[in-house]
Amino acid sequence: MTSTLTDPLLEYRSEFPILETSAYFAAHTLGPVCRESLEALRVFGEQWATRGVRAWGDSWFALPDVVGDAIGHLMNAPKNTVNTPPHATAAMASLLSSLDFSGTRNGIVTTDVEFPSVLQQTTAWSQYGANVTVVKSEDGLTPPLEGVLAAINETTKLVAICHVYFRNAYILDVKAVVKRAREVGALVCLDAYQSLGTVPLDVQVLDVDFVIGGSVKWVLAGPGVGYLYVRPSILETLEPALRGWMGHADPFGFSPDWKPASGQRRFVTGTPQVPSLAAALPGYNMVGKIGVDAIREKSLRQTQILMTHAEKLGMRIVNPKAADSRGGSVVLDVSPLAPEFADSIGHAVAATMNARDYVLDYRVGAGIRLAPHFYTKDSELEQVIIEMHHVIQTRAFTSHLERGKVT
Repeated sequence: MTSTLTDPLLEYRSEFPILETSAYFAAHTLGPVCRESLEALRVFGEQWATRGVRAWGDSWFALPDVVGDAIGHLMNAPKNTVNTPPHATAAMASLLSSLDFSGTRNGIVTTDVEFPSVLQQTTAWSQYGANVTVVKSEDGLTPPLEGVLAAINETTKLVAICHVYFRNAYILDVKAVVKRAREVGALVCLDAYQSLGTVPLDVQVLDVDFVIGGSVKWVLAGPGVGYLYVRPSILETLEPALRGWMGHADPFGFSPDWKPASGQRRFVTGTPQVPSLAAALPGYNMVGKIGVDAIREKSLRQTQILMTHAEKLGMRIVNPKAADSRGGSVVLDVSPLAPEFADSIGHAVAATMNARDYVLDYRVGAGIRLAPHFYTKDSELEQVIIEMHHVIQTRAFTSHLERGKVT
């Protein structure tokens, strides 16, 4: 059993109340709340109750910039280049609204394995002149890198891709995409929702133009805060059509005409989502204090242990096995003997495990997803696999399979 003497990251376990009662393997979908975030929400309520409208001047108006810079720190982004919309969908919409698709360079290249909201946003822009190419994945899980590279040409305005893919934790070769995009003058937007906080990301090394994502997952910052990074050299040239009074250079001048604020502030729309921003900041700061490199080192070790235990018990590994192409999650097919019932079995196993306080999830077409994080004990790794195997082998599942009625 790993102790804090051999795993110093376990000193942070006590910061998360849910870890007192559950083995938490769901940072890929909702990171657990830390005590400091709970305190930040209490302070927000107290400020609202005692300061009223004066709280805006005390600290609330500054929160988007403070949180944006904390997010930027995790991806080595310069200050004042990260905006904090309420979620990744808004970030993508804001970004797309700042681009002109009226000319001959009007192409968007993406894939069919991107997260749905990214796909829905990019394809929707066809009504505003964009020519959208959705490159198909051969297996419905793995991004078709060669197909993406082939689809990028002189008419491409934007390439919209993930860093780590949500269904199978596959890490894309972003450098190859950026290299091809630069050859033809295209822009690159990277969806980092499944990587930020567990896989190192340096926007200056990768030279991406945009990064979108949100706070719900590995950065432990909860719902209500997304992020949009814009490369400094193009930031001042963009004017989003999705705009609001808080993105104005002089918001309290209340001018009906729009003059963009400097830096990332031009992408701000309306009133900041103060409670979400306040709750998010401790998560970002904790991940920044620990360091993503240290988190990644532990993640690679623990995901390998999970895969080893799972394979010993006959579970098929869906995620990439190679360390350099594997994100922070392990994805398991728990129904290799009855693939026709995969979704029914997967949902049932996940529900049963959650009822037993092993917190994880199932994704259609992929499998059970397990996400150890810096707070995970080594002892929990074998426990979750053994418990899952026990659930699968129960008479209830066996009898359902025999009758062909997995529910």
